[in-house]
Amino acid sequence: KVIWTLLVTIFGYASSLPVGDDSICTAEELAKYSIIFTGKWSQTAFPKQYPLYRPPAQWSSMLGVTHSSDYSMWKKNEYASNGVRDFAEKGEAWVLMKEIEEAGEKIQSVHGIFSAPAISSGTGQTSTELEAHSRHPLVSFVVRIVPSPDWFVGIDSLNLCEGDRWMEEVSVDLFPYDAGTDSGFTFSSPNFATIPQDTVTEITCSSPSHPANSFYYPKLKNLPPIAQVTMVKIKKNQLGLSAPYINPPAKSNEVIDSIS
Repeated sequence: KVIWTLLVTIFGYASSLPVGDDSICTAEELAKYSIIFTGKWSQTAFPKQYPLYRPPAQWSSMLGVTHSSDYSMWKKNEYASNGVRDFAEKGEAWVLMKEIEEAGEKIQSVHGIFSAPAISSGTGQTSTELEAHSRHPLVSFVVRIVPSPDWFVGIDSLNLCEGDRWMEEVSVDLFPYDAGTDSGFTFSSPNFATIPQDTVTEITCSSPSHPANSFYYPKLKNLPPIAQVTMVKIKKNQLGLSAPYINPPAKSNEVIDSIS
């Protein structure tokens, strides 16, 4: 009887724990990071149909969240929400903000929202700060590729917590994604809604396999990264300082441009 009571108590406690990769985070409750987004969309690296005017190549503002595994901003091979569709197609954030707020209110899955200014060229940097929580250690964000039909870059649910510690620094190369809501092939394609809606897919040098595709480079094995994001944990005695300038190291398939 005693053993049975003990088992019921243990399983009852286990069932109340959050489910997902973030359930094992035992680090200190809060951590702050500077997040630096670096655009690498240059005419040298991506010469095909590179937008030079009306408008020239550039990046939208960044919109992101820190959250638990109960929330998802976007996922590869799944359908984009109305908010992600509006952001990827037009750079409008209102619906996506509403979706984030509703998720935070209903299931307490969102800890914080962060944003960073737009970049007026294909190469350049923007930065901001974010706060993660031990129950909300995942980071997701989107940045729209401008101009484009519905293309974006971003991160889906990156875990900043490793067991009992927060990661000190993490860098991720970013590649273009298609939101699956507009059927345009080129940067300057007119609006042409995808009906029925398709899932979010990664754009590669061979997919979509069509010569009109602005990212179609059949002689390449892989596209070079079109952007990079770096997150650096801010030490407590550094809180309030501006985010550092990160000059990422060159990689074999990248063209590093000088940034004024």
